[in-house]
Amino acid sequence: MKKAVFIILFSIVLVVQTATAQFSIFQQGEIGLTVGAANYFGDLNTNADLTHPKIAIGAYILKQYNPYLDVRINAHYAQLGYSDVYSNNLFQKTRNLSFNTDIIELAIQGDFNFFKFEPSEVEHAFTPFVTIGAGVFTYNPYAYLNGQKVYLRPLGTEGQNAGYVGPDGKTRKHYGSTAFCFPIGFGIKYCVSTSLNLTFQVTQRLTTTDYIDDVSTTYADANVDFPPTPGGPSTAFIMQDRSFSHIGKPGFQRGWSSQKDQYLIAEIGISFNLRSYDCPENP
Repeated sequence: MKKAVFIILFSIVLVVQTATAQFSIFQQGEIGLTVGAANYFGDLNTNADLTHPKIAIGAYILKQYNPYLDVRINAHYAQLGYSDVYSNNLFQKTRNLSFNTDIIELAIQGDFNFFKFEPSEVEHAFTPFVTIGAGVFTYNPYAYLNGQKVYLRPLGTEGQNAGYVGPDGKTRKHYGSTAFCFPIGFGIKYCVSTSLNLTFQVTQRLTTTDYIDDVSTTYADANVDFPPTPGGPSTAFIMQDRSFSHIGKPGFQRGWSSQKDQYLIAEIGISFNLRSYDCPENP
């Protein structure tokens, strides 16, 4: 009986080893999840301060074309926000503006590995990489008035609703709720097993909008463009100039329109390898 059991077990091991030897493993890609922090840069955060980040989460699917080149589709949810109270600049402290917004982003990126990356090979289980891509995101800035959330875009805080003409001779136009972004960054990837990877990356997003923070150009004429309501000053009137000394004179600088807003996401992630197997035909 013992001899029969031994023969059976030996046969199973032999079959498994033979089958494994006949299979070729091909790394096809990855599917992953990330969590990290997002940081905004723009008219309120002019010094690239990194001390007030907010939550960011993401998911992606990646296609590996060869050990050095990957293409992936990313989806991110992030929160951005900032306030003039964080600044050491006297003008910004006096201006007293603030905002928050939710970001939903979809992007396609190319990753370029510095080292050969093959999860099935121990000596090729780690690589730094750079990434670049393009995407689209949604945003809708808001602030708080007497403890109540107020969305700023519908208010036209720089005179958009009234068609205010600024000192540059341009009519203020409404900005949309979507814009393009161009991620560029770097990261590292380490394969902890043939099925599982750990990643870390930092990616800056250049954007095509200067209104993530609802601040871009100059103050409008509050008395003309933000008429009072029967109950008193309109919400638009209050939110366009939140300074205690009412510095918002028509045509005075409110933001800096020469540079678009940006945001950065730093994240750690876990990904699962997608592989295929090829078994050659018997001769």
